[in-house]
Amino acid sequence: MSNRFQDMYRLLLETFGPQHWWPGDTPLEIMVGAVLTQNTNWQNVEKAITNLRQAGFLTFDKLSDLPSEVLAEQIRPCGYYNLKAGRLLNLLRFIQQEYDNLEDFLAQEINDLRRELLSIKGIGPETADSITLYAANQPSFVVDTYTVRVLIRHQFLAEDEADYHLVRDMFMDSLPLDSALFNEYHALLVRLGKDFCRKSKPRCAQCPLKDF
Repeated sequence: MSNRFQDMYRLLLETFGPQHWWPGDTPLEIMVGAVLTQNTNWQNVEKAITNLRQAGFLTFDKLSDLPSEVLAEQIRPCGYYNLKAGRLLNLLRFIQQEYDNLEDFLAQEINDLRRELLSIKGIGPETADSITLYAANQPSFVVDTYTVRVLIRHQFLAEDEADYHLVRDMFMDSLPLDSALFNEYHALLVRLGKDFCRKSKPRCAQCPLKDF
């Protein structure tokens, strides 16, 4: 590893250590979390997933067959619950209709998997890449608001260049295509964004990347 993206990864890993992401016991649970975490914090997603588990709904067939209003009530803690119930059911029912099982869907070649995910109503690039990386264990870099903020502030790109696909390509062109590396890098950037590179009142003087 010799470029700036690789150097930044090394420095963040030395500072924070491994982050052990993504939370989730099964690929299905990770997929559910990837949809529900949009526009909310992870604590609320955990509450919603706990509701599903305690109700006995956290299997692929049971979730896919739930009426939208029942699913929405179960995931109420994560906010926008009617919208997210629809998005989650769009995803699960697409898989149910097109594949024999979830494992076959996730085992596709990475570009085919990502293309199909993006074709599903309500599944955007960040959710698609989260599912590809964390549920399918395939090397697709996840870009979020923390990632973009860090790159802009450290002059990797200008604010008007902050296109999702451009930022994703910057990482994927600069790093070995390794799902464990992408997993850890994304988690480290989230940690940096939460602890130092905040939207307001950033802690620049204490930031581990202050000299970067």
